[in-house]
Amino acid sequence: MRQRANSEWRFIVYAALAMLVAAGLIASVGVMAQRRVLEPVRQEEPAKPRIVAGGEWEVLPPVRYENLSVFPVVARAEFDTRAFLTLDEGLASGEVLVTERGSAELRRDRGVVHPTQGRAVQGGATVNTLVLVNRSKRPLLLLAGEVVTGGKQDRVIGKDRIVAPGAEPLPLDVFCVERGRWSAGNEFKAANLMAHPSVREKAAVAKDQSQVWGAVRSGSTSEQTAGYAARARAGSAPPEAAPRMSADAVSTVVTEEARSESYDKVYKSRTVTASVESFSAELERRFREATRGQRVVGVVVAYSGEVAWSDTFASQALFQRYWTKLLRSYVVEALARPNYREQASVADAARFLEPLSGREQIETEPGVYRWREISEGRQAQIEIESLLDKVFTLHRVKVQKTG
Repeated sequence: MRQRANSEWRFIVYAALAMLVAAGLIASVGVMAQRRVLEPVRQEEPAKPRIVAGGEWEVLPPVRYENLSVFPVVARAEFDTRAFLTLDEGLASGEVLVTERGSAELRRDRGVVHPTQGRAVQGGATVNTLVLVNRSKRPLLLLAGEVVTGGKQDRVIGKDRIVAPGAEPLPLDVFCVERGRWSAGNEFKAANLMAHPSVREKAAVAKDQSQVWGAVRSGSTSEQTAGYAARARAGSAPPEAAPRMSADAVSTVVTEEARSESYDKVYKSRTVTASVESFSAELERRFREATRGQRVVGVVVAYSGEVAWSDTFASQALFQRYWTKLLRSYVVEALARPNYREQASVADAARFLEPLSGREQIETEPGVYRWREISEGRQAQIEIESLLDKVFTLHRVKVQKTG
């Protein structure tokens, strides 16, 4: 009997404990339900920047200032580009020599270049051809739009290419960016200057000397600029959208400070350079803050709502070697374009980076480089691919044609 009584008491105790536990669980569920009702609904995280070009790049949110938006492009993989020499580095060190195609032909002797006396180069000096020698032990990268100063007149490089170390002196395609001078002079020096997109386009895509001169003198050949100018003449253009640097302002600089119409003198003049430098400094500060810790290999550039240009490189290190003069060139173009309120989006920039599939031209120097241009509608895409050791694209530019 006593054993049975003890069992009944244990059962009662266990049952009571079970009821207490159950009551606690019910209370907890009630509190959780109440919290779930009271807690605000979590906002969805913003969509990640769009991955483009088969996952090769990621486009980050833009760095904006006035009418210029610069979208950083981050690479998912990089290539080793340390072996390559830039034009500015080569000219500054003396490892690269650029001269007029003139009365003395250049020859190479054990890595040293000498003028060959008594052997004239047929045709003499010409506007659209220079002679280049790479005296270094490194491959030289040339980009269309790079400016060299000196000689008989300043020039802009007309085409991307790679010059192998030890290569024979080669004819270099160029365009004049100093219309009013043809005087004594032979060798060129680095200008540390990239022509702004309108000039680069006319040299690299249109390949037309008269259009290059027009782009130097007008600042921008974009339809935005032309449309604004037409409305301004008709009295219907909004004054708050006026370009900070009009074609008339450039003409004044030419008249007062750069009478030979030298690109270098026009866009480094006292009148222009103050605006360019202050604009560039502010955008550079914002860009540096926005991209800290990111593997940035290039940019997509938009003016107001129009995506107009992109420069991408095989590595962050190579991009950084060109970044300062590239930024300055984008700013010059921005100053010459009207300042509309529209703004391009990340999706717009990502779509712009998608490869073209139109008419294609290819030029190759076996074992050195492959140059490719693709045109589709109003866009053009130019790539320079290294064939030295590993095969990869060193630089790619994409253009929204201005007219």
